Amino acid sequence: MSKQLLVDFIPFEITPQVLSEARSANPNAPLRVRGVLQRAGQKNFNGRIYPMPVLQREAKKYEEVIKERRALGELDHPDSSVINLKNVSHNVCEISWNGNDLVGTIEILTTPSGNIARELIKNNVRLGISSRGLGSVRPLGENTVEVQDDFELLCFDLVSSPSTRGAYMNLTEGVIKEGANQPITTDRKALDKYLQIENIMRDILSEIR
Repeated sequence: MSKQLLVDFIPFEITPQVLSEARSANPNAPLRVRGVLQRAGQKNFNGRIYPMPVLQREAKKYEEVIKERRALGELDHPDSSVINLKNVSHNVCEISWNGNDLVGTIEILTTPSGNIARELIKNNVRLGISSRGLGSVRPLGENTVEVQDDFELLCFDLVSSPSTRGAYMNLTEGVIKEGANQPITTDRKALDKYLQIENIMRDILSEIR
């Protein structure tokens, strides 16, 4: 099977603590968020299931990229396997496993796209994490596919469309912690809201390019 670009999303929500930090007097102060980047063994909104062995292998490889401070990501999710440096908004600082969840810390950079992300956070806009990779999938049933062993993790982007069920995060004074009791957003109205925000983000990005 030929490889395709696989993009999957996880939303997180903003708390008053991080809003206070984002609105601090120093606009260049580091802003870090922490939460779930990807989840193994569970079907997401795109109908994909990522096997644990595949994600574990790719996470281990990605740790080397993190050590070299090359774990960059873009604002929005381009239809490309290439990370466009002019659109970089953040850098992944570390990752670890919490059960089936791949959790990580992300630093929002003071690049043009990073500043847009910071402003969206300041205005309490819910963003999300999008894993981007190359690989093939195998059908398991109706509207369900399994990501295969040839999957290659490329990066994590900041986006607005969710695909992983119940993977909400809470920002707290410099970090995001996963909310154990957060509601699961699977209804059409919620998805439409995320898509509206995504369109706004696209308009903003097109104006600065």
